Amino acid sequence: MPQPTADATARSDRTADPAEVARFAALAETWWDETGPFAPLHRFNPARLQLIRDRAAEHFGRDIATAKPFDRLSLLDIGCGGGLLSEPMTRLGANVTGIDAADRNIEAARIHAAQTGLAIDYQNIAIEELARQGARFDVVLNMEVVEHVADVPAYLDAATACLAPGGLMFTATLNRTAKAYALAVVGAEYVLRWLPRGTHDWSKFLKPAELIGLLSACGLAVEEAVGMSFNPLTGRWSQSRDLGVNYVVVASKPSG
Repeated sequence: MPQPTADATARSDRTADPAEVARFAALAETWWDETGPFAPLHRFNPARLQLIRDRAAEHFGRDIATAKPFDRLSLLDIGCGGGLLSEPMTRLGANVTGIDAADRNIEAARIHAAQTGLAIDYQNIAIEELARQGARFDVVLNMEVVEHVADVPAYLDAATACLAPGGLMFTATLNRTAKAYALAVVGAEYVLRWLPRGTHDWSKFLKPAELIGLLSACGLAVEEAVGMSFNPLTGRWSQSRDLGVNYVVVASKPSG
């Protein structure tokens, strides 16, 4: 697998896959419909929010018992969609910027934020352009994005450039295993129909060692890899040691 370069601005701006952007843009009006195409994300959200909240609070020495534990922390939500992560992180006090390659997603996110009275900086901008502008954030979220981009090393280069020294990055994706193909592609898209057919391309899934290698090559220190598992009996997601399907890699940027 090609390794990322140190200079994000030297890479192509074509990390966004046009077909993937169009696929999610077509669903823009349904982001906040808990029974619609994004119902699986709504079920997934509590578990991934807990992981982000707890790890970020530990990293930055914040007390999650307070009303706004992330006050004065800046957060970038890449591929924010309709704002399913941006909104709760804003409620926790973070100064959130959400970006997405699909302008329809950004419009849907802005409308919903206005309806809920939340101030979120939503932008229809590429991560490469944001990196060129010199934007830096304490926390960067790459949640379920890397399996949809055209150039993963270039994408991670740009995302890392947007992470401030001492900051924390969360990268969530799917493992390239037979189990992931059976559950995330065949099961979720064709049997249970939780997701529209064609949502995932198994060949774009990354094994944890591959993703960790790419993040390390970007200069990040990998803290841990956490599995995310679904219990069909309870209908709930939880953190686990099983990295066979969904997992999250938590990495930090050295302060020096």
